[in-house]
Amino acid sequence: MLTANQAATMLALQDKMNAKVNPDWINVGSPFLRAVVIEGAEAIEHHGWKWWKKQECDLAQLQMELVDIWHFVLSAILIKHRGEQNLAQADVFDNLSADSLAFDGQTYQFSDLNLLEKLELLIGLAAAKRYDIGLFSTLLTDCQMSWDELYAQYVSKNVLNFFRQDNGYKEGTYIKVWSGREDNEHLVEVMAKLDVKAEDYQDSLYQELAKRYALLDVT
Repeated sequence: MLTANQAATMLALQDKMNAKVNPDWINVGSPFLRAVVIEGAEAIEHHGWKWWKKQECDLAQLQMELVDIWHFVLSAILIKHRGEQNLAQADVFDNLSADSLAFDGQTYQFSDLNLLEKLELLIGLAAAKRYDIGLFSTLLTDCQMSWDELYAQYVSKNVLNFFRQDNGYKEGTYIKVWSGREDNEHLVEVMAKLDVKAEDYQDSLYQELAKRYALLDVT
């Protein structure tokens, strides 16, 4: 189960990341839940939904989409509470263990829904400028992820996002493919060599990425 320390860490990291892109991001109020709609649709594609053709569920990609969705949900929570970390953290835990939600005049029991139906509900909520942590939690379970695993992947992706920004991502000068492989692939390799529970994990991960970016052929 998600811990208070994990929630606090992720909220702080998300605030720091968004502030790096735009220091006034809380007041700007960008539509982060719109991004949840898009990422949710991409998750459906990775699951497969076309009944007229054979498709295979790509679980690893589904899990990655959930990590991306979580970035945007945290951002929406922080905007809702004007950047107040304590209020945002309380919001995360408010209905974390809920087994149902009411939406559009109907009550949805999560146990009655399959994964695709839950993703559709996630998208519907996001389009209506809403989110539900209980629904997200049950999506994690369906995608065979624990909160500990989400935390590890979130922190790692956050470090990569910082690294990208520090190396010209916003300006368009960052090179995403290093020696024929995307930076995400290098991230996975580095993560496997480090202890995510170590106090210096974030710094160590950043430094390892920097070494690879500097030494590998990025052309």
